[in-house]
Amino acid sequence: MRVGFIGLGTMGAHMARNLLKAGHELVVNDARREAAAPHLEAGAIWADTPQDLAARTEAIFTSLPGPPEVEAVALGPNGLLAGIRPGSAWFDLSTNSPSVVRRLAETFAAKGAAMLDAPVSGGPAGAESGKLALWVSGDEAAFNKYRPLLDAIGDQVRYIGPAGDGSIAKLVHNCAGYMINTALAEVFAVGVKAGIDPLALWDAVRDGAIGRSRTFDLMAGHFLPGKYDPPRFALKLAHKDVSLATALGREMGVPMRIANLTLEEMTEAMGRGWGNRDSRIAMTLETERAGVKIAIEPERIKAVQESGSKPRS
Repeated sequence: MRVGFIGLGTMGAHMARNLLKAGHELVVNDARREAAAPHLEAGAIWADTPQDLAARTEAIFTSLPGPPEVEAVALGPNGLLAGIRPGSAWFDLSTNSPSVVRRLAETFAAKGAAMLDAPVSGGPAGAESGKLALWVSGDEAAFNKYRPLLDAIGDQVRYIGPAGDGSIAKLVHNCAGYMINTALAEVFAVGVKAGIDPLALWDAVRDGAIGRSRTFDLMAGHFLPGKYDPPRFALKLAHKDVSLATALGREMGVPMRIANLTLEEMTEAMGRGWGNRDSRIAMTLETERAGVKIAIEPERIKAVQESGSKPRS
């Protein structure tokens, strides 16, 4: 299949190369032609503009820094929209804005082409090895038609839903990761200042309940089903633990913004009389503010967990 690829940066260069390795004829474009040199040497064809690339290919991939660059490549002078053919599909691998994705999907649908957001997770090493998650949303028929191309890029390809849903999943994933990093920096700072060797501290906490679990799996026991009784660990005990941790921070002179915010949430939950319920019930304060209710049947959660080691579609 003749495939177009725009954006041969840290991630895109590897993903484009894997499409070549899978035997596809590749047409490439980048803001810097020198970035395409390895691909051209491996047999790829250069296109002078996104419009030219779109006119010569059936499926298109873009891997770009963000929404402004995606919109410029799609809608700018000599952009994808000007050259894309009816029946073809464009997969944006960038981390994008859901609202931008939905607008672009409508614009391209008006020309008879599908635009799908397909953000990836796995970093440069995953892009090179092909061990990437792809969260694809948009036209499901186009997803199914071009699935072999997606499988050449990543080993965990998942169809999420309507246009923009893949981008929402990516933003939730990435934001959670950076929030966790900030929290870890905070608690490690207080631990080290209190006198523990950082390597010894890290080695110790890796053996705890959180260290042994996949981060998002911790949501399965209580938060996702919306059931907080009987408690696995009571809120009043968790409140005591976080209170002691923030007291240690004050003693050591270490700011603990996230821990104190967490303690405020837990204190509000205690004030509602939830002390004997599972500690995760404090999480419902935020869903309440957002106006959403999460209560998934345990059987559905179990089915997803059991499919975790299998290739996903």
